[in-house]
This record gives sequence, structure tokens and C-alpha cells, in this order.
Amino acid sequence: MPFSAIFTSPVAIASFFAWFLAQLLKAPIEYLRTRQWNWALMIGPGGMPSSHSALMTAVTVTIGRYHGFDNPLFILAMAISGIVIYDATGVRRQAGFQAQRINLIIKEIFENKVWPEKELKDLREVIGHSPGEALGGIIFGLVVSIIVWIIIPVIK
Repeated sequence: MPFSAIFTSPVAIASFFAWFLAQLLKAPIEYLRTRQWNWALMIGPGGMPSSHSALMTAVTVTIGRYHGFDNPLFILAMAISGIVIYDATGVRRQAGFQAQRINLIIKEIFENKVWPEKELKDLREVIGHSPGEALGGIIFGLVVSIIVWIIIPVIK
């Protein structure tokens, strides 16, 4: 099978569009929430919807729809999706909370002028997702997968 087949694979198409569109939606959704543009969300982690959750849900559901929900590939994709979503809402979210606290400690140290401020940079605080952001990504990935299922006929 040639590499070019990836461009006609429903799984590849659904996963790419779910990830790409979720990333594009982050800045406008954040603007609606805060009335401030944060363009960095379009290329970075965090934000609504979770592009990780959207990507993995699109992959998993599309594999199930085209290859069968009893196919071992679907089960594998479902397991990996669970790990990715858990990581996004658990481990990475907690790392963001720790970064907030560390940044606060550093700011308190700077008030006492212990170190020159230019030597330290703030840690990235938005690296994970809230459960709502992950759910938004799951729903978005599901919708993209269904749209691909409607547009691209079943491969026999």
C-alpha cells in the first residue's frame, strides 16, 4: 500500500480534521469566554475543545465505523484514547496547577529581589484540560467522525 493512501484513509481524514479544527476553534471560544484574544491557544495545549480528545475520539470512532466495533484495532484505539484523555485532564492539568504555584512563589521571591527577574521565565500554566474541555473535544471528535462517515462511503 503506497504512502499516498493516507490521504484517502477515512481514519486519517477524520483525525486530521478533528485535531486541526479543534485547534482553530480554541482562540474564538476563549474570546467568547473572556473577551480577550489568545492566539497562542491555536498552536498550544489547553483550551476548549481539547484537540487531543477530539483527535483520539475521531480515530477511535472512525476505526469502529469502518472496521467494526469488535475489531481489535478499535479496542486498542479506545484504550489509547482513554489514556490520552486521562493524561490531558489529570497529569497535565495538575502540572499546570503546579506551574501556577511555582510562578507565584517566584514572584514573591522577586519582591524581595533575591534573583534578577530576567534570569527566570514563567512556567507554562495552561498545559492540561478541565473535564469540560475534554468532553468538548470528545463530542467534537465524534461529530467529525460522523461527518466523515456520511461523506466517504464504506470501503469494502
